[in-house]
Amino acid sequence: MELVLTSPNQLLFLMKKLSLIVLTMIISVSISHAQSSQRDRGGFGVRGGVNFSTFGGGDIAEDDYSQRTGFHAGLYNSFYFGSVIALEPGVYYSVKGTRNNDFVNSRAVLNYVDIPVLLRLHLTEGLNVFGGPQASFLTSSTFEGDLFGSTISFDTDNVRERDFGMVLGIGYNLPKGLNVQGTYNYGLSPVFKNSNVDVFNRGFQISLGYTF
Repeated sequence: MELVLTSPNQLLFLMKKLSLIVLTMIISVSISHAQSSQRDRGGFGVRGGVNFSTFGGGDIAEDDYSQRTGFHAGLYNSFYFGSVIALEPGVYYSVKGTRNNDFVNSRAVLNYVDIPVLLRLHLTEGLNVFGGPQASFLTSSTFEGDLFGSTISFDTDNVRERDFGMVLGIGYNLPKGLNVQGTYNYGLSPVFKNSNVDVFNRGFQISLGYTF
């Protein structure tokens, strides 16, 4: 098929039409690149949830301690390397500890600032797995018990000021910047400074986050 231009106006119309097509293509590519770049840059976010914490280790019996419920809340930032791998440092206030099913319902309340550095692998657009080291810094430690209808508590300085461990988990990105994840914390440092039995912080977390 041969295209015949019969007038300058027809040539001008064709040039305008081609310019519009090229401009549309440029805008489409730019938007796609911007979206990709935004994901590659990662994002700043907030995250919080519930802790199910206890003490673990080879020196204790399985039924010596039971889970104590606490909470965590803090901030994170994700740095993407391509579209699959992301590095995610964070800082969280986290209430851990354990409890005993004894006659005074004794429990340890250990408050930390957790600083995990996670490597996150995106298996699909939503699903991801992650893991990495975590340093924790003790802010306060209290032992509590219930006696004659009252709660008795006292502070202790026998808990180590620093705790190191590993974090493993699975997450899912929801629409509108929301995300959920489940995490297992595996402490590697003994909780107590002076003790004949080494126990370690262990526990699960369920979290809801929002990336800005």
